Amino acid sequence: MHMSSPSSTPTTSTRASSPNKATQKTLEMLRHLDGEHRVCVGLSGGVDSSLTAALLVEAEWDVEGITLWLMSGKGACCSEGLVDAAGICKQLGILHHVIDSRDTFHKEIVEELIHGYQDGITPLPCSRCNRLVKFTPMIQWAESQREINRIATGHYARVRGSEDTSFATLLPGHSKDRIKLLRGLDKNKDQSYFLYDLSQEVLNKVVFPLGELTKSETRQQANKFNLRTAEKPESQDLCLVDHHGSMKAFLDSYISPKKGSIVLKDGRIIGEHDGIEHFTIGQRKGLRVSWKEPLHVVQIDAENNKIVVAPRADAGQSSCIVGSINWISIEPPKETINVEVQARYRSRPVKAKLTPLAKTSLDERNQRPYRCILHFEEEQFSITPGQAAVFYAEELVLGGGLIERNISE
Repeated sequence: MHMSSPSSTPTTSTRASSPNKATQKTLEMLRHLDGEHRVCVGLSGGVDSSLTAALLVEAEWDVEGITLWLMSGKGACCSEGLVDAAGICKQLGILHHVIDSRDTFHKEIVEELIHGYQDGITPLPCSRCNRLVKFTPMIQWAESQREINRIATGHYARVRGSEDTSFATLLPGHSKDRIKLLRGLDKNKDQSYFLYDLSQEVLNKVVFPLGELTKSETRQQANKFNLRTAEKPESQDLCLVDHHGSMKAFLDSYISPKKGSIVLKDGRIIGEHDGIEHFTIGQRKGLRVSWKEPLHVVQIDAENNKIVVAPRADAGQSSCIVGSINWISIEPPKETINVEVQARYRSRPVKAKLTPLAKTSLDERNQRPYRCILHFEEEQFSITPGQAAVFYAEELVLGGGLIERNISE
């Protein structure tokens, strides 16, 4: 189902007064960007996507809004978000389209998330959602329904074209004809971690107007544009948490409790759990076991319904296997390279050696043939199967994939 609201005269002035230097730089970039200046903006109803649309209108682009209807009821990307997105489009005087993506979201994200937790991994839904539910479908819809070949979103990240060779000395591999993905300028808000799985084709058609701004600058500019969402509170990083109130509540609504044992590495039972889905590798708090020293989760044994824990001294991992790798800024390497790895969205990058692995028949069938071993310079304590390991060279995203397992398992 698709719903559109007609363009209308802006209800309030959205002309920003005295934009700051960063915003002025962004506007100049948008005005001089190569290609046709027609774009569909993904609008969630939050301040980031709202300012994205406002900046593109200010830069005199032909702008239309798209909101994906992902879930029913309360939530940042649902009823409240739809209302705010429609209000922003009315305020800016642009068309607003609502695309019913609920079936796709449930199949690709909700069902996969549930299966992952039942299998003892901690899935990362956001990057999968970006690839399969948001970016690619939005581009396909914009091209087929509106004859528009660009989309924009409010992500804090940056893109550089294949002709940009200024980063060549940073890259540990061949980068000819590769579009490059960079961290957002605001290191506290950078969202490149969730975008590692985007294809070169998608990156060639996406615009990130907020990449050169900080979050505080976004708020300031949204107020200068008099946007109705300027003071809207931040949503959770995961929309399902907003929707259900907590990840535990979401999981409990789909997975029945199943009690099992919490054990040490040597097999000694020291406690009981009510479901493996409520634990993640590296977790220390909430274990509800009494021991002489703090314990960390080191393995989720789905087959035997056990949570394995250990003291911090025995909880580190020096290496892991990463699969389903998407290479962005460089071609797939054929030999070992040095990288910085970010293994959680909020974790700091750590140094590692990345060694490619030979393709398997399963990799070929899945059309995601690239796998590697990561050897960390220092032991890590939250290397979690199902989460993404994203490879960087300073601010450049080289690529990334999903952690399959720790070598010691």
